[in-house]
Amino acid sequence: MKGILLHGGHGTRLRPLTHTGPKQLLPIANKPMSEFCLESMKDAGITEVAIIIGGNGSNKVKEYYQNGNRLGLKITYIEQDTPKGIAHAISLCKDFVGKEKFLVFLGDNIIQKSIKDIAEKFENDSVSATILLCEVDNPSRFGIADVKEGKIVKIMEKPKDPPTNLAVTGIYFLTPKIFEIISRLKPSWRNEYEITDALDMLLKENYKITYATITDYWKDTGTPEDIINANNVILQKLESYCHGIIETENISGNIMIGKGTIIKENAKIVGSVLIGENCNIESDCMIGPNVSIGDNSKLSKCHISDSIIMENCVIDCETKIKNSIIASNSKILSKKNKENILLLGEGTKILL
Repeated sequence: MKGILLHGGHGTRLRPLTHTGPKQLLPIANKPMSEFCLESMKDAGITEVAIIIGGNGSNKVKEYYQNGNRLGLKITYIEQDTPKGIAHAISLCKDFVGKEKFLVFLGDNIIQKSIKDIAEKFENDSVSATILLCEVDNPSRFGIADVKEGKIVKIMEKPKDPPTNLAVTGIYFLTPKIFEIISRLKPSWRNEYEITDALDMLLKENYKITYATITDYWKDTGTPEDIINANNVILQKLESYCHGIIETENISGNIMIGKGTIIKENAKIVGSVLIGENCNIESDCMIGPNVSIGDNSKLSKCHISDSIIMENCVIDCETKIKNSIIASNSKILSKKNKENILLLGEGTKILL
């Protein structure tokens, strides 16, 4: 079985974070969110993956993943010139897939559950597709599956009056039959070729689609709030370790400290907190809970909670930063003591 990872799109809801690169490279627990997808594919037994790239900063995807050797994968890159929808992106992989079954993963989907057993079952079944569903509180935001007596009877894209709360996640097990279906699709009202329309056409033509339900955790990380939530969940499941130097005794919860990092005396760390390599956390800082800090960052005077600080950041301010995402190479300097919610793009420098 082969894999397809969709890594395109403009990430407009995440601007300014996505002005300099694709949203799927934004870090969760100091790792690009799309890397979690590739790890799920590898866990499912997949070793050959096509990454669909396009849009802003797609060259950064190639620079980061290269040929895939670091992850034990063989990666092929396929360009999607314009964002014409998920089904269109899949259609570009016809030659890559050949006659094999395959798994499609949207690069901004985060799950905690292994899908290895689902992949094995699909490999041995004669069904045309298996999709992963998840119960959601706001079904009108998603593609929805109408399920009756354990069978999918209809699939629809973002219905105004959803018949169920079972969202179609961005994880699809498919066969080459889908390419012929996609070739007959018409653009939706969004002028895109929708994968939900292709799946619904499969159903109408009496092809069998089965489903599995994600019951522990699934997040479509389309907004800053989604990314912060996913970061918090993953941090809480990590095991503590320390490869740096901790001079303070004010530590609680699970703490992950990278090589070369120094936590100065009297600094306070409240887990879950992940701090990368070669960071400097001064004695007047309070970090946590639910904070990830990228490599080579230097923090002083600040109180940070429920936030993501990317690599090479400098924060030297008497301020509280909460529910924020600070992109790489940012500098925050301040002489005032107040609470801030920040969404800073790469290379931002501000004086509060």
